[in-house]
Amino acid sequence: MRKSGYDNDLYLKTQSAHIRDRIAQFGGKLYLEFGGKLYDDYHASRVLPGFKPDSKLRMLLQMKDQVEMVITINAGDIEKNKVRGDLGITYNQDVIRLITVFRDFGLYVSSVVLSRYSDQLAVRAFQARLEGMGVKVYHHYAIEGYPHNTGLIVSDEGFGKNDFIETTRSLVVVTAPGPGSGKLATCLSQLYHEHKRGVKAGYAKFETFPVWNLALNHPVNLAYEAATADLSDVNMIDPFHLEAYGQTTVNYNRDVEAFPVLVAMFEKILGQCPYKSPTDMGVNMVGNCIVDDEACRDASCQEIIRRYYTALCDNKKGKVSGETIRKLELLMRKAGIGPEQRRVVAAALELEEKTGLPAAAMELPDGRIVTGKTSALLGASASLLMNALKALGGIRDELHLISPVVIDPIQHLKVDHLGNRNPRLHTDEVLIALSICAATNPLAELAMEQLSKLRGCEVHSSVILSAVDEQTFKRLGVNLTCQPQYRV
Repeated sequence: MRKSGYDNDLYLKTQSAHIRDRIAQFGGKLYLEFGGKLYDDYHASRVLPGFKPDSKLRMLLQMKDQVEMVITINAGDIEKNKVRGDLGITYNQDVIRLITVFRDFGLYVSSVVLSRYSDQLAVRAFQARLEGMGVKVYHHYAIEGYPHNTGLIVSDEGFGKNDFIETTRSLVVVTAPGPGSGKLATCLSQLYHEHKRGVKAGYAKFETFPVWNLALNHPVNLAYEAATADLSDVNMIDPFHLEAYGQTTVNYNRDVEAFPVLVAMFEKILGQCPYKSPTDMGVNMVGNCIVDDEACRDASCQEIIRRYYTALCDNKKGKVSGETIRKLELLMRKAGIGPEQRRVVAAALELEEKTGLPAAAMELPDGRIVTGKTSALLGASASLLMNALKALGGIRDELHLISPVVIDPIQHLKVDHLGNRNPRLHTDEVLIALSICAATNPLAELAMEQLSKLRGCEVHSSVILSAVDEQTFKRLGVNLTCQPQYRV
């Protein structure tokens, strides 16, 4: 059964208070580089059960009158139509989405920065769209030798050539649709311009992971490494913090490697660096709000195993290398876990062996395991979905939720008119059929009412699922893994 291990209310209170303290430290103006996902951090909610995916956004709402949002996007990513892998939308579409989300929450979005701007045609069109929405747009330019050529960078020919972003509030949150968008450079450029104008301002960084005050090999931190296994990120002890304070804290390699360069920039901009370590720069209070360490450890171990199965499937699809898999295997060894600790795997594979056809299994919130097999009418995932809704609604297994009168025309449409060779219903089709039946069948209506209970449930399929089934499970909030094999 799922246990909560995180005090979300405490997080909202302490995190906003800590940021206010940092604003005061710099005389009332702070540029806060916001790493990771600000609005929909599902990784954090999986490894810290009780953490809400929109917690960081709601935390900012605690100080809404002080906050303005600046979104930065790399102009090259607009030109290349770079896509967010988790959402399947381009970076420029995500900028529009973020503006809409922030405004809907009542946050002030002051501007968008087009970093590494070089007057690209597609970028000009995107700028016109933003300005049509009433959003100010600023241009920042590529600087030769960035970030190491500090003499050029911190000069009128470096940061000095960038547009100065007009801001009016004490906390300027700089966020982006993804990595490489130019958040740090935007913050430092602003510090340069503010300093030239005689305005005292500071910089801080918000990164949820790794959690600086948890152990290096704590499963929460290992789960972060698992999430970035296809990159070059690794968690490490912050050597600068250890030297300065004699205290062991955790950071990650890119921040540690970049810190000497940042120190040089701060010294040129401000005359001295306000921080002695990368850990000092952070304002993250996430680790202080864990109330059940065992629950968070268990949830993080499951996340590592899920990431392992995802990597196996991505390797099968040619998306990641075997090195990624080996890194995840190493992380599992560090955590003292193995794939067999994912209960739904054995249940799905046992049913596949018994039937000779693809099968799937789901662990319900109360710990029960339900399964779904391939039949003449339904695929394994669709069958699993129906069985899970029956179990959650206390509906007897032998009772039919969807009338054959509804299923037959759908199969006829698929095979005879849409050219499908497989007449079995996918998960999206079975849900549509169920919703139709709910208009006249009270049991189908009862089953529909159980859909929200699927969020956070664990599912494993004995084969790689179709994009349709995978997307449906994603929308339902199910934690899906698959065996790295296609249906033969």
